[in-house]
Amino acid sequence: MSKKSLPLAVVTMKTPIGPIRVGAHEGGLARVLFDTQKDEVLTLDPSPNKAAQAHLDAALDALADYFAGKRQVFSELTLAPAGTVFQLSVWKALLTLGFGETCAYRDIATKIGNPKAVRAVGLANGKNPIPVIVPCHRVIGADGSLTGFGGGLPAKKWLLEHEGAFSGSLI
Repeated sequence: MSKKSLPLAVVTMKTPIGPIRVGAHEGGLARVLFDTQKDEVLTLDPSPNKAAQAHLDAALDALADYFAGKRQVFSELTLAPAGTVFQLSVWKALLTLGFGETCAYRDIATKIGNPKAVRAVGLANGKNPIPVIVPCHRVIGADGSLTGFGGGLPAKKWLLEHEGAFSGSLI
């Protein structure tokens, strides 16, 4: 998908990690933004078509179920992240991480067939436009520590604890 910004149907949703903005267009779910990312402007579609609204509604329902502990996968959602070929390969690899499973950046680099691209994987992980659903929060430091996260380390810690993957106090 190109980096061109398409108008989005957007809704703000209350979650245990704070409000998130969820955006979709007719091609699928395109954005999940944390409250910490208020400065990112989304191009709003004042009258989204039925496809965009259906993608948005499905994402909101899935996220509500996830936060309520009733869902562990998002495989039925149509995702439409915009990024480079490399970024898309990283995000696709993130989708293979199971609920409660963690890994390091080097594991993702190896998974995409480019084991020396650890730093580039970290950068792509940080640019993930659909966090939680594309589970970049499951990537931790090689030493098991929490690493950066767009929603902040307390949100990352909550998500990992919610999934039973973390019970430490490394933030």
